[in-house]
Amino acid sequence: MNTERHPFEPFLPDGARMLFLGSFPPQPHRWSIEFYYPNWINDFWRIMGLIHFGDKDHFCIPAAKRFDEALIRQFCTDAGLAFYDTACEVRRLKDNASDAFLEVVTPSDIPALLRRIPSCRNLITTGEKATGIIAERFSCPAPAVGEYVEIPYDAVFADYPSASSFSPAPIRFWRMPSTSRAYPLPLERKAEYYRRLFV
Repeated sequence: MNTERHPFEPFLPDGARMLFLGSFPPQPHRWSIEFYYPNWINDFWRIMGLIHFGDKDHFCIPAAKRFDEALIRQFCTDAGLAFYDTACEVRRLKDNASDAFLEVVTPSDIPALLRRIPSCRNLITTGEKATGIIAERFSCPAPAVGEYVEIPYDAVFADYPSASSFSPAPIRFWRMPSTSRAYPLPLERKAEYYRRLFV
């Protein structure tokens, strides 16, 4: 069974203060944009629109059933939001986008990403599989949905002893609900959880 490499480069704008981590992008035929959370029926960008602009359709182009990629990229750059996933190589055990049938072949090097965005002190997972990968990687408990645990600086950068340019503050590991519509929670309720990141 073939493996898939991650199709996107990490999105790591200067001054990023939050790193959002899913599991892995869906197959290309499900994309409406070539960026993170590309599936038209995934609600991540509707949640961001609702929180920041009071409009769930702020990033939507409904007639085309796609998101406005240029607007999203500019928003994320201005807001300091970075994106990647917890796996950079996977094997799909079934021909779908379900995390339940996603085998992680190569996990992402999260400390290496954080070294590129030294202002970032928040890791945010957007689903159960991503949460499990981070908890295992840093030997820490998985937070409850909508909550965070602190990961000591030394635990994050244990493999990078030369990271002396970084402030030794802990990293907050947040667990947010999945933005997939398969996750049984109304959009507005999911947005209440995500809003906690921005207060």
